Amino acid sequence: MTDLSSLTITSARAALDAGELTSLALTEALLARIEQTEPSVKAFLTVTAELAIAQARAADATRGAATHSPLHGIPLAIKDVIATEGVRTTCSSRILENFAPPYNATVMERLNAAGAVMLGKLNCDEFAMGSSTESSAYQTTGNPWDLARVPGGSSGGSAAAVAAGQALGTLGTDTGGSIRQPAALCGISGLKPTYGRVSRYGLIAYGSSLDQIGPMAWTVADVALMLQVLAGHDPRDGTSANLPVPDYSAALTGDLRGLRVGVPSEYFVEGMEPGVEQATRTAIEVLRDLGAEIVPVSLPYTKYALPTYYIIAPAEASANLARFDGVRYGPREPGESMWDQIELTRGHRFGAEVRRRIMLGTYALSAGYYDAYYKRAQQVRTLIKRDFEQAFTQVDIIAAPTSPSVAFPIGQKTDDPLAMYLSDVCTLPINLAGVPGLVVPCGFSENLPVGLQLIGRPFDEATLLRAGDAYQRSTDWHTRRPALG
Repeated sequence: MTDLSSLTITSARAALDAGELTSLALTEALLARIEQTEPSVKAFLTVTAELAIAQARAADATRGAATHSPLHGIPLAIKDVIATEGVRTTCSSRILENFAPPYNATVMERLNAAGAVMLGKLNCDEFAMGSSTESSAYQTTGNPWDLARVPGGSSGGSAAAVAAGQALGTLGTDTGGSIRQPAALCGISGLKPTYGRVSRYGLIAYGSSLDQIGPMAWTVADVALMLQVLAGHDPRDGTSANLPVPDYSAALTGDLRGLRVGVPSEYFVEGMEPGVEQATRTAIEVLRDLGAEIVPVSLPYTKYALPTYYIIAPAEASANLARFDGVRYGPREPGESMWDQIELTRGHRFGAEVRRRIMLGTYALSAGYYDAYYKRAQQVRTLIKRDFEQAFTQVDIIAAPTSPSVAFPIGQKTDDPLAMYLSDVCTLPINLAGVPGLVVPCGFSENLPVGLQLIGRPFDEATLLRAGDAYQRSTDWHTRRPALG
């Protein structure tokens, strides 16, 4: 058997089903890999070794007893903004230090029912607010391709854990690109499902109309297996869509003949690194070679997505984070009165980026400014959504860059919030429109990974996965591994 930490979910599943491998052996190998690489990568905030071993043994004991899921006995890790019963869930914030939820998120219930193994909880930007995982209150995660560079964010720990061989797959969340941008920067595959496809129940909210949980792994085939388990209606989530879930793996036919792929000029933004643009355009030509028809499309309101997002998301954050006041969750700072305690707790326990976004959002919602900012932003959001609706009358999917740059050095943008926000310029519109987005590795620039972003119609993840899988069948970027330890 090859190095177990380099397996994909698909290859591990085949070995497990053939009796060539046990979940216990696989889990122990990954726990050893975590112990070996964590001092340098810093992807995990909590490693649940005892729980993982117990779950692996249970998976081995029940394998073959009944029809089991594709994730049965597969070791995964979870972004630390998703509630896990009895396991520390901090949102990478001091205000939730040592908080252990009394319940599981719906996605965790589904993973547990599927027999998956949880290795632990992963570092991220505080409350998922960031593009580099540098706003975590606990540690800065390194990019396994170059530990002096960021892994992207906010799901940087989720992307780095896969790229470092610490987990076969991970869960991330995506509010403005937080699955897709780190997947691109770490050279793995990642999917932001359609808003409403995966339950948000138990996700500690940042922007409620934008947040979506999704899978991250080496291959599109792995992502499809994970989505199969995660997707589906949840009556506990009022935004969950009551729609049937297709067989995503069955959609991976490898055939792109007749597929119309739109290419929007607006996404090849000024200042994009030449190597990123070249890798992206080359990948689009591969889709053409596979039988797809390449069609120019226009998304004219793209240029308004960044300011629109940075009004709507902080406004929702200011409301969602009001509950963290030191009264009900986490530690409390001492004060002479209740209001002193709340002010001191929030002032000392929230990091700088979270405080910045709370203030931006509160201002946008305040009397006299609501119509000028928040209401207008919602109107522009509608126009951005209509852009996509119009484009999808001409094409089946849209292909675009994911990030204007490869992974940048740690510390380079921490003092320049605007430069950091621009990292998500190619991903934000997809969240505003509520459509799905898939990223696949498509090359290297400066010896660092570049990701191709594929965007689909609402609830048509199957077509995205088909296109991404066909691309990976004819390229080998997803088989490259960083030289780490």
